[in-house]
Amino acid sequence: MKPFDCIIVDDDEMDRLVVLSYAKRFSSLNIVGVFDSAEKALSFLEKNKIEVIFLDIEMPGASGLELRRKALEVPVCVFISSHSESAAETFELQTLDFIVKPFKFPRFEQMINRLEEFMEIRTKVDLFESSLGGDTVYVKTGHNQIKVKLHEILYLEALKNYTILVTETQRHCVLSNLGEILQEDKFNSFLRIHRSFAVQKQFIQKIGSQEIELRNNITIPIGRSFKGNLNFVI
Repeated sequence: MKPFDCIIVDDDEMDRLVVLSYAKRFSSLNIVGVFDSAEKALSFLEKNKIEVIFLDIEMPGASGLELRRKALEVPVCVFISSHSESAAETFELQTLDFIVKPFKFPRFEQMINRLEEFMEIRTKVDLFESSLGGDTVYVKTGHNQIKVKLHEILYLEALKNYTILVTETQRHCVLSNLGEILQEDKFNSFLRIHRSFAVQKQFIQKIGSQEIELRNNITIPIGRSFKGNLNFVI
C-alpha cells in the first residue's frame, strides 16, 4: 500500500513539531503540508487531494472543527487537542481518533495502527458483508464465507462505518457500524463501554477508572459517557 498523503494543522509550533517527528517514523505516512491555521490548510486543500488530516481544535481564526466541516471529503481526520470536552462533537464529523494533549509516542503509534487498518479496509470493500444465523456470524471474504462463533468474540471495535470482530486469534471486519450490530438480538451479551468499543460481559476480568481488562490481559478504554453501562458489575 502506498504512503498516505497527510497534513498537520496546529497553531502551536512545538505541537506541530511533535506530531511531525512522530509521523516521520512511519513509512505509511507522507507529510505534504504543515500549517499554523485552518485558513492556510483550506487554501492548500482547494488545490491538493490528501488522505489524512492531523488537526488541532482551538486556533486563531477558524477552528479545527470548522475546517473539518469544510473538508469532509478527506477520508481520515485525527484530532489532536487539549480540549477533551470537544471529543464527542468531533466524532460527529467522521473522526477516526481523538488524541488528548499532551501525549507520548505509544498513543500516536496506537492511532497509526488504527489508521492503517481502516485504510486497508477502504481498499477492500468487497470483503465486508455479514449475515447472522444461529449463534454464528458469517463474514464474507471474496466468494467465501467464514463462520465466526459469537461466543468466541472478545470485543467489537468501531472503524467509522465498519466494525472489527476480535477473537483470541483473529480479527474480522463487517460492513456495519457498531450501533447497528449492537441492535441485533444475538449481540445482547455485548456491553458498549466506549464510542468505539463493546465487550462481551463474561470476558470482563477487572474494571478500572479508565479501562477494563479482558482475558489475556487485553485492555479496553472506558468512555466517560459510557461508564454508567458498567454499573451492573460494580
